[in-house]
Amino acid sequence: MVNAITPEEAADRLAIRNLIDAYAHCADRRDAKGQMALFAQDTVFHVFMDSRSAEPTYVLHGRDALAPVFADLNQYQATTHFNGQSTIHLDGDRASGESYCIAHHLTVKGEKRTLMLASIRYLDQFMKVKGAWLFAERKLMVDWTETRNSQP
Repeated sequence: MVNAITPEEAADRLAIRNLIDAYAHCADRRDAKGQMALFAQDTVFHVFMDSRSAEPTYVLHGRDALAPVFADLNQYQATTHFNGQSTIHLDGDRASGESYCIAHHLTVKGEKRTLMLASIRYLDQFMKVKGAWLFAERKLMVDWTETRNSQP
């Protein structure tokens, strides 16, 4: 038997999924300010370029520290982040979760096109601030990458 979900729990789950999707949308639109606004002021952002590593490649502290990371996406002609399944565990005004993403990064130099695909898992801690869900902590875990080259 499945336990019924309260309307409040359903609303929180939907809001968190919208937060996860807004992150990808802002990334693909190069909206660094919008992306940064999805994070708590004192957020911590860990990047693991190899998810098997015990130590992150780098760690950023605070919302303002995220600007150069999000601006780094400007090196690509286009990106597309496809969000997949997610698991959310609610605990009042806090939550934790894991979500999957396949990120496509297109570089065009002359007639050479390079597509880098990355399989990413995000390990998140969320917090509700003034009724809105934000990322309190985000761990970006790169499970694998593949690079494809093509010419017309």
